[in-house]
Amino acid sequence: MSKSCKGLAMELVKCLSESDCVKVEKRSFRECAGEKCPSISSECVGLSETYFNCKRGQVDMRTRIRGNKGY
Repeated sequence: MSKSCKGLAMELVKCLSESDCVKVEKRSFRECAGEKCPSISSECVGLSETYFNCKRGQVDMRTRIRGNKGY
């Protein structure tokens, strides 16, 4: 269960590393992921929200019993 969000995390890092926020503005991943920048694509924002929901599902007791939705 602890690795159920690993695929999403890797895709989020890949998406952020290809964004203008990291490449052009030379900011860290944490800074780019933490705020709503116009230089981040909507795909990365969607991946970020999905990753957040996945991590939240690991804490929620109802989801822990059923397991996270498959990625």
